Amino acid sequence: MKKILLIEDNQGIRENTAEILELANYQVFTAENGKSGIETALKEIPDLIICDIMMPVLDGYGVLHLLHKNTALQNIPFIFLSAKSERPDIRKGMELGADDYIPKPFDETELLNAVESRLRKNELLKQEIMSGLEGLNTLMHITDGKNPLQSLIDDRTVNRYRKKQIIYQEGNRPSRLYFVQKGKVKTYKTNEDGKDLVIGLYNEGDYLGYVALLEGSVYNETAEAIEDTELIVIPREDFEKLINTSHEVMRKFITLLARNVAEKEEKLLGLAYNSLRKKVAEALMTLHKKYNAPIDISREHLATIAGTATESLIRTLSDFKSEGLVNIKGGTITILNEKKLSTLFN
Repeated sequence: MKKILLIEDNQGIRENTAEILELANYQVFTAENGKSGIETALKEIPDLIICDIMMPVLDGYGVLHLLHKNTALQNIPFIFLSAKSERPDIRKGMELGADDYIPKPFDETELLNAVESRLRKNELLKQEIMSGLEGLNTLMHITDGKNPLQSLIDDRTVNRYRKKQIIYQEGNRPSRLYFVQKGKVKTYKTNEDGKDLVIGLYNEGDYLGYVALLEGSVYNETAEAIEDTELIVIPREDFEKLINTSHEVMRKFITLLARNVAEKEEKLLGLAYNSLRKKVAEALMTLHKKYNAPIDISREHLATIAGTATESLIRTLSDFKSEGLVNIKGGTITILNEKKLSTLFN
């Protein structure tokens, strides 16, 4: 049973609205002002919040502001319920992050339709959005229910890159979002001595070049095709239209695209403090999990992923082979003992 928090200072409206929602099989919690509403929200973690604007102690705008500052509550669908129905009032509420606005007086059908719609969209957004164009389609479908991304799919441009060809370079300004249709891509940074450090690996179904678009900045890394690669090009304008369509979708899209930030931080920490054996082992496991296939890349590439010298990498791989952790045949590395390799001590 879905839980709904109703924050309304008018006792008659509060009781009548709660009764309508309970008859529709929702579990309803009520609060008579914004302060007690926040306390109830923290205690019950509702699936949806309906809130009046003009209230004593703390008004609806204040409630919404405090909700968005709390990580446990910031993604709960929020509907304003108020007699303030002038355009500036509605606009202010939506700019603060409200999902919907129901002016008083309202009828039972209007209320329940708004509640059901918001709960349904929130459930879809909680689901794991798949990679690739299908995942992007799902996000657009959640937003407006129309035939999603049809124009992007019909009119897309496919750029083809040969092995070792640069896709974009550090310091350049982005004009597009890339989707890996075929092949593999790496992103790397180069230090003053000309040494490369791989900071990202991308496979079929991954998006590329999104961080600079989201930040409105230049690329902070260089992207290069590891093998012959095909990339679907999505113009910057269409990408911005997508993420600006709904703040819900924007949050989900940012989460979807930036989920590897924590992994990059962990990788950099490992490069700083891990032993040579641990670095090589983690590089092998990263490639194994990413591509789910035997590892067939040059030793130079593998060394940049591990953050070590090529000679040191080759020597460590030889040790792993003699220990029965990996098999090496014709340059291709096959992991034989995944558990032991992933739990090597530093």
